[in-house]
Amino acid sequence: MSRLKLYLDLVRFEHTLFALPFAYGGMLLAAGGWPGWRTFLLVTLAMVGARTMAMALNRLIDWRLDALNPRTQNRHLPRGLVKPWETLALALFGLLLLVYAGLHLNPLTARLLPVAVFFLVFYSYTKRFTWLCHYVLGLTIGAAAAGGWIAVTGSFAPTAYALWTGVGLWIAGFDILYATQDYAFDRAHGVKSIPARFGIPKALWVARASHLLAWLAFLLAGVGYGAGPLYYLGLLLVGGLLLLEHRLVSPEDLSKVDVAFFQANVGVSLGMFLFIVLDLFVA
Repeated sequence: MSRLKLYLDLVRFEHTLFALPFAYGGMLLAAGGWPGWRTFLLVTLAMVGARTMAMALNRLIDWRLDALNPRTQNRHLPRGLVKPWETLALALFGLLLLVYAGLHLNPLTARLLPVAVFFLVFYSYTKRFTWLCHYVLGLTIGAAAAGGWIAVTGSFAPTAYALWTGVGLWIAGFDILYATQDYAFDRAHGVKSIPARFGIPKALWVARASHLLAWLAFLLAGVGYGAGPLYYLGLLLVGGLLLLEHRLVSPEDLSKVDVAFFQANVGVSLGMFLFIVLDLFVA
């Protein structure tokens, strides 16, 4: 159990709460309600597998950088709590879960598996050559919402694209906020990020713009599938959480970045999912 706890902590399993509710949301919207236990379990398996694979590889790829950065040097690999081969084995286990789920959902999910795996590996390298890395991360994780839709229908649709765009821009925005913590380290070691490239004040404005566009994409998704009033009520509350997130962080005070990063964004994710459920099953 102690090793299992280490592995879950290594991949920050609690951060699954960012993308998993949106995958479920896309799944429920596509089905117009409950899609059945088989689809639900396979979507869950795919998400857990993708998240485990991506984070384990991220920790392995960034191992040397993490050891140099005061903020991350206490992570599992730099401290020797987990061996590199264990981390790689964990990533391969996640890959097996993802492939199994993708092959058993429908032909389109099966065909998209190589694309998904490529981006799950590729995004960890992007901060070495482009400050647009935050948007590559958003593109990768935001696919969870479209994935939930495709798992049910076996096809794309405008609502799926809108959800994907919304989740991708939302994740990119809060990743920019998170990267402000490493501003000095990134500039000193050549790590690419929007804060390192443009400075913290401009980066915060880029994050705000990204979250505004994300909110508009969620609004478009609601219009696209004919949402009821409960969806839009949830969207108003999510907008309030995004505003609060940006009120917590300023160029002069970055001490609450962690609160803004985790608590506010889990509220956004779970809030959107809750009101999608209410809109579909209560209204």
